[in-house]
Amino acid sequence: MRHRTPLPPDLGTAFAVRDAAARGVGRKRYSSRDLARPFAGVRAIRTPTTFDQQIACYLPRLRDGQAFAGRTALRLWGIPIPARWTPSEPLDVAVPTGTSPPRTPGVRGRRVAPDRIEVWRVRGAPVLDPMSAVFLCARELAAPALTVALDALLTGSDAYPGLYAALPVASVSDIEERLAWWGRFPGCGRIRDGLRLARPGVESPKETETRLLLGRFGLPEPAVQHVVRAGGRFLARVDLAYPECRIAIEYEGDGHRTDRDQWRVDVRRQRDLEDHGWLVIRVTELDFRDGGEALAARVHRALARGGGHSG
Repeated sequence: MRHRTPLPPDLGTAFAVRDAAARGVGRKRYSSRDLARPFAGVRAIRTPTTFDQQIACYLPRLRDGQAFAGRTALRLWGIPIPARWTPSEPLDVAVPTGTSPPRTPGVRGRRVAPDRIEVWRVRGAPVLDPMSAVFLCARELAAPALTVALDALLTGSDAYPGLYAALPVASVSDIEERLAWWGRFPGCGRIRDGLRLARPGVESPKETETRLLLGRFGLPEPAVQHVVRAGGRFLARVDLAYPECRIAIEYEGDGHRTDRDQWRVDVRRQRDLEDHGWLVIRVTELDFRDGGEALAARVHRALARGGGHSG
């Protein structure tokens, strides 16, 4: 078997060809077939198969002033978008206006005025602040997905699944001020429309989707993360609620089904709510597959009956 010359350890698992050459690695070695070529001018120990690996492979190409933007930034921040990541998804890279964006396969360059953005570091990668990242995606996200992203901006990372711990929580006025500062840009009207529907405190994308679905069928807007008390004692906090009718709407993701302890907590919680006169409507992914018509009809019937009993 032919043995390859070991690479300098400080090059890491992905490196720029120029950095390898500067450390004395010859062209024959960095061009050998045992190394992957994820991007022009970059070599890697293995072909990237995950989003984080893809990011790590592009970092050696980044220049001063460049940062990940758009969908790439949303994924780094953990702000949910509908499409699952695939290796064919291009990386979004922002450069200051007046400079040339990268033009290489697998990368989408964007020019952004430096005074419009802040650059953070997330897991070692320079990335646009979350508000700017959402603004740059405004044209390409469907209206419900844009509201999901705005809800995530308004919620703390300790409550929302997937959000990066350092994500700065924004208020509605913060987003409005940034909109005013940016002025006109592609998708600004869609951001304003989505902001009217966004609510702070939402704790999952499905909560947003359920709330928007009920609104599309003309139902009144439920309260978000409503705290139920009985005799001054905390009883439960429910995803969505019509408190005046004692109706709780709870989205059940797969984690509620596969986690035995969580399932037991959910059962006890539902029993406690029902013992205090609440009707609990449990929602799953299946309820969205017909456009939500059956779910909306069920909620409508519950509201018409007055919800839970007064027990």
